[in-house]
Amino acid sequence: MTTTEDAPAARPGGEPPLLRADCANCFGLCCVALAFTRSADFADDKDAGDPCRNLAADHRCGIHAGLRDAGYRGCTVYDCFGAGQHLSQVTFGGRDWRGARDGGRAMFAALPRMRQLHELLAYLTEVRARPAAAALHPAADRELARVRALTALAPDALAGLDLDAERAAVNPLLLRASELVRAAVPGGRRRPGRRGADLLGARLRGADLRGTDFRGACLIAADLRGADLRLADLIGADLRDADLRGADLTGALFLTRSQVSAARGDARTRIAADLGRPAHWS
Repeated sequence: MTTTEDAPAARPGGEPPLLRADCANCFGLCCVALAFTRSADFADDKDAGDPCRNLAADHRCGIHAGLRDAGYRGCTVYDCFGAGQHLSQVTFGGRDWRGARDGGRAMFAALPRMRQLHELLAYLTEVRARPAAAALHPAADRELARVRALTALAPDALAGLDLDAERAAVNPLLLRASELVRAAVPGGRRRPGRRGADLLGARLRGADLRGTDFRGACLIAADLRGADLRLADLIGADLRDADLRGADLTGALFLTRSQVSAARGDARTRIAADLGRPAHWS
């Protein structure tokens, strides 16, 4: 799991602290609620609801500084968008799952649902901060207020929420914002779209991909060294093991810390400061 301890302040347009993971105010929910499968990302199998073997009594990870070396690369990629501390301190009023009558089952079930709401808030916050999308700011404000209200729901009401419908309600606004921002790129409206494209292992080294729509694209292990991805829309794009060494992602739309952490990069890779530079980037 990512953490904002020692994290830089959010840039103008970056998401506020509410939407950044704060492990110090969370009860280690991602270390319990989520299932692990032994793989290149996790050194052990773990069922959902079972505490990770590395979770300490104070809800901190006992091997946080060496997660990748210990075989827990997947933990360094996961980001709850601040849902963990919201559930811990707001929804459940600071009550520890260890002392809950249900063993924490309600809290664990709520984590992935609250995370989706916080992810929507992060995207809407970005729309609100993009000058090129100024015409959409009033609509973004309304959606922000509406989705924030959903994060205040009680656990039972949250469990009954139709999250697919919530994402569908927000998506047109995100699409329109993407179009407005990418229109600033020369030829942006005419640039071939790569939405949902299968670009597994694609050779895109040094390519001019400014303003390209990569929404939901599979870019696993793609060679993007030195590529120009400025103002590209990367919402939902799978960047696992994508080679971003020397790439320029300045102003990339809807890029998250999870995506950045899943990719490979180096000191020459250009990303927004509030995303943080993953420790494993050489």
